[in-house]
Amino acid sequence: MRTRLSEQLGIEHAVFGFTPFPAVAAAITRAGGLGVLGAVRYGEAETLAKDLDWMDAQCGGLPYGVDVVMPAKKVEGVTVEQVEAMIPEGHRAFVREQLARHGVPELPAGQRGGWRITGWMEEVARSHVDVALGHPIKLLASALGSPPPDVIQRAHDAGVLVAALAGSARHAQRHAAAGIDIVVAQGHEAGGHTGEIGTMVLVPEVAAAVDPLPVLAAGGIGTGAQAAAGLALGAQGVWLGSVWLTVAESELTSPVLRQKLLAAGSGDTVRSRSLTGKPARQLRTQWTEAWDGTESPGTLPMPLQGLLVADALSRIQTYETPELIGTPVGQIVGQMNEVRPVAAVMDELTRGFEQAVARLNRIADRNVNRIADRNVGRNVESTAEEGDQG
Repeated sequence: MRTRLSEQLGIEHAVFGFTPFPAVAAAITRAGGLGVLGAVRYGEAETLAKDLDWMDAQCGGLPYGVDVVMPAKKVEGVTVEQVEAMIPEGHRAFVREQLARHGVPELPAGQRGGWRITGWMEEVARSHVDVALGHPIKLLASALGSPPPDVIQRAHDAGVLVAALAGSARHAQRHAAAGIDIVVAQGHEAGGHTGEIGTMVLVPEVAAAVDPLPVLAAGGIGTGAQAAAGLALGAQGVWLGSVWLTVAESELTSPVLRQKLLAAGSGDTVRSRSLTGKPARQLRTQWTEAWDGTESPGTLPMPLQGLLVADALSRIQTYETPELIGTPVGQIVGQMNEVRPVAAVMDELTRGFEQAVARLNRIADRNVNRIADRNVGRNVESTAEEGDQG
């Protein structure tokens, strides 16, 4: 699975694996892809720095990347506490009501929610960039549009390529104009924040819109055949996220959630604003249904919604409440039905890719042979006609 982009980055396979878990990212890199560590869950830059130090040692000089979340709208001089004060009491009451309805206990005294996604704040995101560019990364990705111009310039000065996710050709063109090096065309099927256009339609549209910039296909991809389809549509690689949630190296500590993922079908996800305030595909649960129900006060814009539900989601995960526990995941979850190491997933991807390409080559060869036979037949008929005329 080599392309011009994979050769440029020095990776064996054009597989870009996004994950919130350092052990998974390192394993993807060691297996010949490019592991991309998601930084949004890190509230403190020091913790991210510690994990990147660990990845440096685990990757042994092989390339990896970091994904940050930098909001499109810049808000200066506002603290997390001030943002939290903007959350209406009615929304807080709704959260308390849902937790009480399902008997979710309080967290122990002094323990705050691990789901406090302060990484949505620009100040925190910039600290993540500072840490990332202090390590030998090869790719800096942005999940919510193009990073600010100064961040792109800093990355380029450090010899780091910059990628940005796009849900439409128009978004992709804005990325190209901003100086992005790689556009990730993320289709409707993808987990997490995603748009309205399916991968099959989106990838060729984006590839044509930003040519000659390289494009990665994302959304609903988890097999080698699907990866081959992405490249056939004009991409130079694939961006995978959901498939790594159930690998053996995953730090998904909840047995209940892991089993829900393994048992889920492709129709068991929903795009909901309940997690962050923006549409994000995730497992369908009674939590997501409550936010979309008639009693819901409606979700808040980012980052208010994420801060509102942070402690609640931590309680749900801590006590593994079966009806409420969920996670961002794409429709590919229907094919994630066993726990395997990252190396096995990569091996299946590459073997499946080879088989898909070989299958297409056999079809092409048969067509070539048919055309050749048809031309031979025409030549014979033409020769016979010339003989008759002679």
